[in-house]
Parts: sequence; structure tokens; C-alpha cells
Amino acid sequence: MAAVDPAAGAVPGGAEPRGSLFEMAASLWRELPGLVSDRVELLSLELRRAGRALAQIVALVIATAILGVTLWLMLWGVLVALLVVEWGWHWAPVLIGVALLNGLAAMLALRRVRALAPLLALPATQRHLTIRPAPAANPAAPPPAPGGSVGDGTSAGSVLP
Repeated sequence: MAAVDPAAGAVPGGAEPRGSLFEMAASLWRELPGLVSDRVELLSLELRRAGRALAQIVALVIATAILGVTLWLMLWGVLVALLVVEWGWHWAPVLIGVALLNGLAAMLALRRVRALAPLLALPATQRHLTIRPAPAANPAAPPPAPGGSVGDGTSAGSVLP
């Protein structure tokens, strides 16, 4: 059996002695960039994805505005002229119908924008950077009985409403 020389500070088995609290904190400080780097990379990837989604949203809004103004004006002009002039309809119900259909088209465009908008919130980064408390056991709730009984909700065959 090898003797330990206390003056040398050696520990049997080749293990190094524990450092001071300051040395451990310094070691943690040196390793901190490595611990954070995966979170920063995730943030970078999600920001890139969010930027692309935002570019799509802006492009869709601009395209919708340009195409909407030209196409809708032409379409409704032709439809109103056909219904009022050729078929003799009164202009009030025709214009109300035009307004309702325009509102429906606007709602569809906004639905697409709302579907893309959550990509701007960086959900995976939020999940990884949010510190959640550990789930606490509910001391007020008694544990279920080992065998369970019919009607108490713990047996395998029972169905709760």
C-alpha cells in the first residue's frame, strides 16, 4: 500500500485534491461560454427563421395590397355595371354585396398573416431560456390506494366523467 505524503498534497489513486471555492467559481466562469453557446445558436437559428417569416409577411401584405386594389376594383366595376346596367338591379344591394365580399377576402388574408406571426415569437428559444420551477408534489392530495376500488377513480376499469 502506497503511503500518502501530506506535504505533497497527493491523494491515493491519482485523483487531484479539491480546489477552493474560488477555483471552482473560476472554472465555472471559464466554462460558461460553452454552456451558453447552444442557447445562442438556437436563438440565431430562430432569428433567421423569424426574419424569413417576417419577409414573407411583408411581401404577402404588399402583394395583397397591389393585387387587391387593381383586381378588385376591376372585378367589382364589371360586376356592378353588369348587375345595375344590364340586369336592372338597384345599386344599394349590389354595393352592399361588394362590401361583404371584400370583407371576406380581407379576413382570409389576415388569417394567413396570423398563421405566420407566431414564428416571430421564437418559441423554442423561449422554452430553453425560461427557468421553470420544479413540479412540486401536492401534499394535500392523498396517494391512491394500492389496489384501488370501484368508483374511486383509481382502478384500471373505472371511467371518470
